[in-house]
Amino acid sequence: MRFLFLKAVWKLIVFDFYLLRGNFAALHRKVQKYPIQRKELLPEAVERICYAIDLACMCYPKRSLCLQRSAATTCLLRNYGVPAQMVIGAQKLPFKAHAWVEVNEKVVNDKPYTKEMYGVLDRC
Repeated sequence: MRFLFLKAVWKLIVFDFYLLRGNFAALHRKVQKYPIQRKELLPEAVERICYAIDLACMCYPKRSLCLQRSAATTCLLRNYGVPAQMVIGAQKLPFKAHAWVEVNEKVVNDKPYTKEMYGVLDRC
């Protein structure tokens, strides 16, 4: 679990640099092209990875944004063979944008009803 936590922290750092540079397009491309590794999928992999990301976010020296957190979660899940998608959505009133992760059309890193609150703008 410690190794997974360290990988989660590293992913947060990597995607924080994209956001610090204001390079949303590069972050999006990175997630979109991140390959799903061919690994034997453990049944508890999704829960363990999401837990590691949650811990990493709590220990991270600054507040991680939903986009950074979702990009890190998506890539880490794919690294362990999980076909995850980062979803970016928005709501009209009040205007809010949000990012979350889905596996088999199920929200895994946020509240289950998240996708009902936002119109989907993109999946990658």
